Amino acid sequence: MKAAVFYGAGQPLKIEDAPTPQISPEEALIKVAACGVCHTDLHYLEGVPTFKKPPLILGHEASGIVTKVGEKVTGVKENDRVLIPPVLTCGTCYSCRIGRENLCRNIVMIGNSIDGAYAEFAKIPAKDLIKLPPEIPLQEASIISDAMSTPFHALKNRANVRPGDSVVIYGVGGVGLNAVQIAAALGAFVIAVDKVDEKLRLAKELGACETINVDAEDPITAVRRITGGGADVAVEAIGIPEVMRMAFESVRWGGRSVIVGYSDKDLSINAARLMFREMEVYGSLGCRIVDFPPLVDMVRRGKLRLLVSDKMPLDQINEALEMLKKGKIKTRAIVIP
Repeated sequence: MKAAVFYGAGQPLKIEDAPTPQISPEEALIKVAACGVCHTDLHYLEGVPTFKKPPLILGHEASGIVTKVGEKVTGVKENDRVLIPPVLTCGTCYSCRIGRENLCRNIVMIGNSIDGAYAEFAKIPAKDLIKLPPEIPLQEASIISDAMSTPFHALKNRANVRPGDSVVIYGVGGVGLNAVQIAAALGAFVIAVDKVDEKLRLAKELGACETINVDAEDPITAVRRITGGGADVAVEAIGIPEVMRMAFESVRWGGRSVIVGYSDKDLSINAARLMFREMEVYGSLGCRIVDFPPLVDMVRRGKLRLLVSDKMPLDQINEALEMLKKGKIKTRAIVIP
């Protein structure tokens, strides 16, 4: 099969022939329909180590069609349309047993711990696959796996967004724009913050009630003015500690700040403000498997849009990653093997 193989930081992915995966009795072989191009892959290219040492096939945001199943598989069958979740869980550790399987102590990350979906085929434990209804286009459905599920978990489970809450989203790229439409679907008053007017205009189309361009005004002051003292919830979807601090400073007394963006740098916030005003700061990692069915159903019913702006062949994966790095992807790029 054709695959995009990662050999190390600072090197482009190499398009080459690789062996088609051989499945175990509990696995299914998936013909990949599309795989989203994510900032996580850029982190690996920039030096963040992968769990499995290269060579490694990257790509973790995928959909496809079941082409073969192991002899013990009962949940899916050949020709089923499926979503591949970005992480695989054991189901037996403490975190899994208490319903926080996104924190599985034996977690396996596709395109990190094992070969991923920048390839024509991928093998996945059948128990983890999510069936897709026929109303959802298969290629575009790939972004549900991460770009949509990550902010869904952050807003629904970590921030506990309720109808009428004011929610400010810092950074309206691929994940942030989905955070905007999910927060709006949950009944929130949404404020979008970015420095790119085109992204802010799109955020308005997706349900943002107000937008703030950071080059035009101080976002903390603006959020406090718009909300009358601070938002109920702030979401940081970029991965910059200074922006995380700004998000924290934007919420009201007793408010909730959720960090979705990744950074390996330290974060400094005011301890007195945290204590005296009973502020809450949450980290948010991925999404629980149990939340995929309701998320898929929201897409099926048209409550959420699949925001795919660029479709490219797998041969152009390096060009897609470079476009992402330079901020030239409007919403989300997917590659088609």
